[in-house]
Amino acid sequence: MENELSVIQPASQKSEEEQMEESRQYMLRAIELAKKGRGFTAPNPLVGAVIVKNGRIIGEGYHEKYGMPHAERNAFSSLTESAEGADLYVTLEPCCHQGQTPPCTDAVIENKIARVFVGSKDPNPQVAGKSLALLREHGIGVIENFMQEECEKLNPVFFHYITTGMPYVVLKYAMSADGKIATSTGASQWITGEKARRHVHQLRGTYSAVMVGIGTVLEDNPMLNCRLENSHQPLRIIVDSKLRIPLESKVCRTALEYPTMVVCSSYDERKREALKEKGVSVCILPSKDGKVDLRFLMEELAGMKISSVMVEGGADLNESLLRSGVVSHVCAYVAPKLIGGKEAKSPVGGLGIQTLDQAAVLTNPKISRFGDDLLLEYDVKGGFR
Repeated sequence: MENELSVIQPASQKSEEEQMEESRQYMLRAIELAKKGRGFTAPNPLVGAVIVKNGRIIGEGYHEKYGMPHAERNAFSSLTESAEGADLYVTLEPCCHQGQTPPCTDAVIENKIARVFVGSKDPNPQVAGKSLALLREHGIGVIENFMQEECEKLNPVFFHYITTGMPYVVLKYAMSADGKIATSTGASQWITGEKARRHVHQLRGTYSAVMVGIGTVLEDNPMLNCRLENSHQPLRIIVDSKLRIPLESKVCRTALEYPTMVVCSSYDERKREALKEKGVSVCILPSKDGKVDLRFLMEELAGMKISSVMVEGGADLNESLLRSGVVSHVCAYVAPKLIGGKEAKSPVGGLGIQTLDQAAVLTNPKISRFGDDLLLEYDVKGGFR
C-alpha cells in the first residue's frame, strides 16, 4: 500500500511518513462521520466520506438514513469549492449500481476527483471491486484497503448480512460473577449497574430488531424499547409458539408507538385479531419440536430486510438459537456479585452438551468496563454440535 501511495503521491515538501499520517487522519475523520449513522442505515452499511484539496477538507458527509443519499453524495453536496483534483477518502467502496439512490461512482467522476482512498471493498456482488475498476478506467487513482481493519470494524452486520443472507444475531445477557442471570426465585432486576444498563439501550438503538421469548414477557413484562433521545427504535420480536402473550402486556399496549411482532406456530384466531387491533403484527411460522423454527424465522427476517437482531431473552431461547446455528456474537455483562444456588438460572439452558467438543466456540474476545461491571464480547465461530 505504501509503495502504491508513493507512486501516485503528488510532489510535496512533506515526507512520505508525514503524508501518510495526514491521510490516516482524514480516513479517521471519515470513520467518525460514518458512526453517526448507527441505527438508521440498515440494511445498508455505515459509510463516511471526506474530500480533501490542498491539505484542506472542502467537503464531508455520511450515509444518514436508509433510502437517503450515500456518504459520497452528501460530501459533494457540502463542497465549499470545486473538487477537481481533490482526494476522496471513503470508508467503503463507492457503489456503481442504481439502487434507491444513483451510483456514487458517477458523482466521483463528474466532480473530477483525482484519487480515491478506499477503506474496504463492498462484498455486495453488484459492487465488489467493479467500482474501483470503473474509477481507474476514468483515470482516477485508487488506493485500496487503506486502514482496512479500522474501516471493516464499522460494518460486521452489513458484511454478515450480505455474504450469508441472514441477520447478524447477538446474544446479550447480564449475569453475576458466578454465571447466574437470576436468583432461584427468578429475581433479576437489577444484576448490573446503571452504566451497563444505559449501554444496553445504546446497543438496542443500533440493531434492526430486539428479540425475547414469551417466558421473558410473562416473567418481566419488559418494554424492549430504546430509551435514549433521538435513537432508532428496533422492531420488537416476541417468540411465542402458542400465542400466549397477554393483551395487557407492555409490548402489546405500546405496539402503536413501537413496532412489534409476535411469532407463533399455532394460534387462536380471536387472539390473533385482538393483537392486530392493538397494532401487533402476528407472524405464523412452521414449528420444530413444538417450537417456532428459529432458523426459518431468521430467513424470514432477512427477507424483510432485518439485518440484525439483538436477543435479550432467557436461557431457553439462547440455547435454542445456539442449536440453530444462527448466533454471530455474544455480549455478556458481568456484575461483581455472587448469587449461588443450584436452581438459579445460567445464561444458556436446555440439556447442554455431552462432551466438550460439542461446545459453541467463541473467538476474538473483547473486554469493556461500565462502572463496576464488565462487558465480555465474542464472535461465535460455531453453535452447539
